Amino acid sequence: MTAQVEAMRTSMTPDQGFMWKPLVRNGEVVAALEYWRKPAKPAVHPDQAEYFTVVAGSGTMISGGRLVDPVTTNPTLLEGSEIEGGETRALKPGDVVLIPAGTPHWFGITGDRLVLLGAKIPQSATDSNK
Repeated sequence: MTAQVEAMRTSMTPDQGFMWKPLVRNGEVVAALEYWRKPAKPAVHPDQAEYFTVVAGSGTMISGGRLVDPVTTNPTLLEGSEIEGGETRALKPGDVVLIPAGTPHWFGITGDRLVLLGAKIPQSATDSNK
């Protein structure tokens, strides 16, 4: 894992704020590393839960509340300008988080990076396990 994170760091351009590297695929579910240097826009995955572990760096997460000015970026992603009424949590290595499908969320970076190992799990996959 450390070698994968380091390879991502060295391959990013100075102005690149995000890199995604898939590690394992199982149908629609992909486990991947996400390397963040800059925050993205607040987001909602309408039909996907997001499950991740912080593997390096630190940051903050705002989740819940309401996504302001939502725009459909693709069928699995809405992005907005901010989140109103969400809860803020600090993130550090070892933290494990589950964001239910349809929940607004945003990641801030408090150091030089925030690296997550996670998966977006389609609602259809979680419905079939009930």
